[in-house]
Amino acid sequence: MRRRRSFRAVLTATVTAVATAGLTALGGGAAHAATPLPSHVFAPYFESWTGESPAALSAQSGAKHLTMAFLQTENKGSCTAYWNGSTDTPVSAASFGSDIKTIQGKGGDVIPSFGGYTADTTGTEIADSCTDVQKIADVYEKVITTYDVSRLDMDIEGDSLDDSAAVDRRNKAIKLVQDWAAANGRAVEISYTLPTTTQGLTDSGVALLQNAVRNGARVDVANIMTFDYYDNASHHMADDTQTAAQGLYNQLKPLYPGKTAAQLWAMVGIIEMPGVDDFGPAETFTLDNATQVYNWAVSKGINTLSFWALQRDNGSCPGGASADNCSSIPQNTWDFTHIFAPFTGGGTAPANDFSVTAAPATGSVTAGGKATATVRTAVTAGAAQKVDLTVGGAPTGVTASLSPTSVTAGDSSTLTVSTTSAAVNGTYHLSLTGTSPSGSHTADYALTVTGGSGNQCTAAPWSSGAVYTGGQQVSHKGHTWKAKWWTTGEEPGTTGQEGVWQDLGAC
Repeated sequence: MRRRRSFRAVLTATVTAVATAGLTALGGGAAHAATPLPSHVFAPYFESWTGESPAALSAQSGAKHLTMAFLQTENKGSCTAYWNGSTDTPVSAASFGSDIKTIQGKGGDVIPSFGGYTADTTGTEIADSCTDVQKIADVYEKVITTYDVSRLDMDIEGDSLDDSAAVDRRNKAIKLVQDWAAANGRAVEISYTLPTTTQGLTDSGVALLQNAVRNGARVDVANIMTFDYYDNASHHMADDTQTAAQGLYNQLKPLYPGKTAAQLWAMVGIIEMPGVDDFGPAETFTLDNATQVYNWAVSKGINTLSFWALQRDNGSCPGGASADNCSSIPQNTWDFTHIFAPFTGGGTAPANDFSVTAAPATGSVTAGGKATATVRTAVTAGAAQKVDLTVGGAPTGVTASLSPTSVTAGDSSTLTVSTTSAAVNGTYHLSLTGTSPSGSHTADYALTVTGGSGNQCTAAPWSSGAVYTGGQQVSHKGHTWKAKWWTTGEEPGTTGQEGVWQDLGAC
């Protein structure tokens, strides 16, 4: 990727990945067939220098496949690759082996990626650093057998893209690896991750693929980084993705004249950057953009959908500059992953769905005053749809309204809560419900009223998970309730006069 990282910080990053007992590195041993990746796969990048567990983030996010960044040499001139160029994390079972086995055991996999911007601009990308083609091939084979993977990614940009001798060495080494894999019954795919313009690859990117063809090195996927254009132009990031990919298709066609249109599209990979990219707010990839790209990717039958990086898929820094650990736009954690994840397997576009949240989710008001909150909606799958909003649960002396009462998923509404001096003191839970053709979702807003003329409830608040027996009292929505018999999960005020709860009046 093209993020400008501190090389020193990368080398000193601590990664804690301990192999489980019995996990054996195969490096140099007999090859066997790893499980091939799906023909259509979502594989976001994982920043391996952060010290986080790829298996844990895979499980939390729902991203079953990860592209692991990055492998490079410690120093220019070396022929030994390490994760992030750090000798603390060699290519061995002790470095991420347990995590990778866990991911594979759950039906996913990882794609180890060589290079990246730091390596490509410091001479530590393996083919830039090492001038022995066989030794480069040996490194590739060691990664394949150590982690039992079926695809390697080559992230080539910056100086590496212009180093024609290294380009040639890399493709010759790839050909050796592919011959080795074929002789040992192992399917190995190679992807190239390359920078792009809004109209397709740069001339140096095309030259790299031309060299691969000349060397007989099979390129299974050409991933284009559809961000960081740095052209000072106005951008609609989803539209630019489509024109860039169409340009790539047009460039692949003369290189592979024997392939059908479907086969050429199946060589295309797309890598987005959620939110604000390195150039700044002028290049912002939104959730609506993600939905548009997803639907387009499904319709075209491209091979790989990805983004940089999994650790950015959260809204912890809205309005901030581009960062490695957040998207810099308002969003829920894993919103982009949830949109892209159904791409794996090449199924149909996901059903439309959305989320509802309140910000803040709590408020306090003195009786007679007002409180407000923002009700946010977001697209979590499929396309944006109309969402009708309602609010319920306001007690006597409290009114709640929404403006507007209907939004398009991704937009917001304002909740206004007004109270009178007669409002009863206590904490009340207002239900904010969004309804659309795909279903409904509800968020909670907890309102605390103080200074009212009503009495403070003294009974313990009702809990949906508690068990109550006859005679026990609870407070709920400004009233005291008494259980007539054993009950659990039945909300006071919803069971009717003949139900389990007897209303003892306002408190």
